[in-house]
This record gives sequence, C-alpha cells and structure tokens, in this order.
Amino acid sequence: MAIFQKTIKILPRARGFHLITREIEDALLSFPDITKGILNIFLKHTSASLTINENADPTVRDDMEEYFTDMIDEKPYYMHTYEGEDDMPAHIKSSILGNSLTIPITNGEMNLGTWQGIYLGEHRDNGGSRTIVLTMQY
Repeated sequence: MAIFQKTIKILPRARGFHLITREIEDALLSFPDITKGILNIFLKHTSASLTINENADPTVRDDMEEYFTDMIDEKPYYMHTYEGEDDMPAHIKSSILGNSLTIPITNGEMNLGTWQGIYLGEHRDNGGSRTIVLTMQY
C-alpha cells in the first residue's frame, strides 16, 4: 500500500456553497497513475466546510446557504465574536458539515454519483483562500 499527498490552495470565494469538484480533479492529475484507491480531502480551516451534494442545479447551493443562515446566524448569545459577527456561526457550520471527505477512486477517477459534486462551504463574509490536503491511499 502506498500514499501520495498534495496540498492545494482554493481561491477566495464569496460566502455560500461552491462546487470545487473540478479543482480537486485537476489536482489529481499530478498524482501517480492510480486505478483504484481511497482519496481523503481535508480542509485546514475551522470556518469553512466540505460536503457532497447536488452538482447540477445551482439553486441547491443557494438553498443550502439560506438554510444554514436561517438556522445558525445572528444569535444574541454568541460570545465568540472577536473576528466579527460571522465568526461563531462559521465555526458551528463547519462543525456540523465537517472538514473532510473520503471518496473511493475507481478506474482512475473519483467514484461520485451522477449528480454528486464536492462543495466548499464558505461560511465567512471574507474568508480568504483555503488550503486543502489531498491524500491518496492505494
């Protein structure tokens, strides 16, 4: 069994949910020619998240943002506001959705479902670039 690892930077995004499947696929092109294995995608941040969901209809991403904003943002009892009013809600969203994904590699590609895409959940108003570590075990 072997392991290959690469760190990539994702350009800053506006607050919301963004498809980053293509960026992950592009980064995998630099991996050795692997036909099957396991890919771990790890986001090195506490105010953003990763999830897999609908890749075709962009209104799903809008609805995800609206839901999490409605459920989590602007609560009067948050104490952790040193970095702004969006900071604590971003941490909660990150904890709920998570910061890593594990995806099987089959025939050299991520074995996602037909309508599945990888989302970066940017939960800060000005989150900046994000760092992702890709680890392939094969």
